[in-house]
Amino acid sequence: MDKSKPGESGFLADAEAIWRAAIAAVEPGRLVREAVAREGTVIRVKGKVFDLANYEKVLLVAFGKAAPAMADALAEVLGDRLESGLVVAPEPVAVKAPRLEYVEASHPGPDVRSVGAARRALELAGTAGEKGLVFVCISGGGSALLCLPAEGISLEEKRRVTDGLLHAGAPVHELNAVRKHLSAVKGGRLALAAFPATVMTLAISDVVGDDPGTIASGPTYGDASTFAGAREILERHGLWGSAPASVRARIEKGVRGEIEETLKPRDPVFARAYWFMAGDNLTALRAAKAEADKRGFETVFLSSSDSGEARKIAANYAAFLAEMACSAVSLPRPLCLLAGGELTVTVKGKGKGGRNTEFVLASLVEMGKLDAEDLDWLILSLGTDGIDGPTDAAGAWADASTLERSRALGLDPGAYLDDNDSYAYFKRTGNLIMTGPTGTNVMDLRVFLLRAG
Repeated sequence: MDKSKPGESGFLADAEAIWRAAIAAVEPGRLVREAVAREGTVIRVKGKVFDLANYEKVLLVAFGKAAPAMADALAEVLGDRLESGLVVAPEPVAVKAPRLEYVEASHPGPDVRSVGAARRALELAGTAGEKGLVFVCISGGGSALLCLPAEGISLEEKRRVTDGLLHAGAPVHELNAVRKHLSAVKGGRLALAAFPATVMTLAISDVVGDDPGTIASGPTYGDASTFAGAREILERHGLWGSAPASVRARIEKGVRGEIEETLKPRDPVFARAYWFMAGDNLTALRAAKAEADKRGFETVFLSSSDSGEARKIAANYAAFLAEMACSAVSLPRPLCLLAGGELTVTVKGKGKGGRNTEFVLASLVEMGKLDAEDLDWLILSLGTDGIDGPTDAAGAWADASTLERSRALGLDPGAYLDDNDSYAYFKRTGNLIMTGPTGTNVMDLRVFLLRAG
């Protein structure tokens, strides 16, 4: 983040310390070490006890943005009991743990490497046997990194459907419901490949509600969605008619019962499958609150499950901030309001931006409409993975001085918003947050700092 400029709220250093504390709290290695402990042959995972002496073979499959750090930490705990493992990540890994095979695949869209990684994961899981124990580490980005289209569907055809849903602003649970029904690895099929081995999944959630069936499209968890539901989602977003013929044919066969459904929660495969949450958005928000409290703010949680269109949610929050101004006058300390979740953007313009920069720009437009001259405020939103949509920014921040700079530069924030060009706008004003990939992902973090002027 840029250093504060004259006339800014003075909140910038506080805001940066708060979001950095949040991201540090969800560092994947830290989360795994907090969740898993070993004493001799006994492993405790979030309080549940497993004895490694009962298993002949111990394997590890990790995929997602947090995969390298999660796998390294777990390999350290397992020590020489770990026979082998596979780590699938979106970036090259410099330091590699012994007995682990590292594969780079594509994100946010899958490629042929993602297909190869999925095949390798299924193959490795299939070697576990009845007395095997397979640890599976899942994190955000896993749906793209581990991608194996169902028989008869090409990778390009599956990508066309996925890209269409993303462009239409479909929420992640809808996106993944469709993906699971076009996949040979998602919707519980990785657990099926490992069966009858014991499967122990550790997940870092990047979805609203922390639904295990939605995180990375639930490769080790029962799927409640259906072929009929997948078709309804495509129809509702106007994508059914334009979907590839192979996709429509598969879904229609599934609706008629000619193709087996994804594995459902009560399938016998899951009798020996355990699932644990290692970290989520609330983990990050708690750390943000602790840092804000330490810095003298009156801190309030608003939500850890924000969803919906970014600019609509921004308008609601801006109105709420204006209402909170009255309370701020009587408070001895400034307010820090915290929220998380993941918003969507329905792209209609030709600009460049992500859900976080669009949220902040929409908030700035709304704040510009309000009578907020006596209000000292700062609004910040960023992706905890350090990547906001198709950009190299994590997000952006804005305060009253951002509007002043905008006027001085002759920029119209409303016009940039209409063109979905939030990245270009904040690059001009100097308000982008650049972190690079953080190696973790628990959706987005929003920080609102407020005091009476």
